[in-house]
Amino acid sequence: MLGPIIVGDRVRLVPPTEDMIPIFCSWFADTEVTKFLNIRFPPSLSAEKEWFDRVSRSNEDVLWAVTLEDKLIGTTGIHQIDWRNRHAITGNLIGDKSEWGKGYASEVVALRTRFAFESLGLEKLKSQVFSGNLASRKVLEKAGYRLCGTFRREAFIDGHWYDSWLFEILREEWLQIQSME
Repeated sequence: MLGPIIVGDRVRLVPPTEDMIPIFCSWFADTEVTKFLNIRFPPSLSAEKEWFDRVSRSNEDVLWAVTLEDKLIGTTGIHQIDWRNRHAITGNLIGDKSEWGKGYASEVVALRTRFAFESLGLEKLKSQVFSGNLASRKVLEKAGYRLCGTFRREAFIDGHWYDSWLFEILREEWLQIQSME
């Protein structure tokens, strides 16, 4: 399903539209953008449209486009929602490299996490980060996610092995963080 509009201090999470798909494809064609994603070959426009259609109809996914004013800068989502056990996998991408390092991902993760716990009633969120992606690790830790495990040598990228760090945050941990702000 497509997520509702969520307005943050600097970014907005909005339902993605089909006209955004070519921009997504251009991000996935950039190996610097996809270095720490599990994408080795960029999807075709038709494959990305099929993925978008599937996720739009899914009851186990919530997808947003990330915008800065009217500029599309990324995507974020809650995926593989297990409604019975109330947990899901999260991820985000700031695909516009000119917006890297400006703190937008931290705001995106905070907004997405709030929605997952307050609106969806989830109990736990999980995320994975390859060990070379220190910026993403910092974003998750800033939002209260905790390192809970490591898959060693999980990805072979540019001639090097990278571990996959496993992060999670529980609803009660998130509530505690909110009460301290």
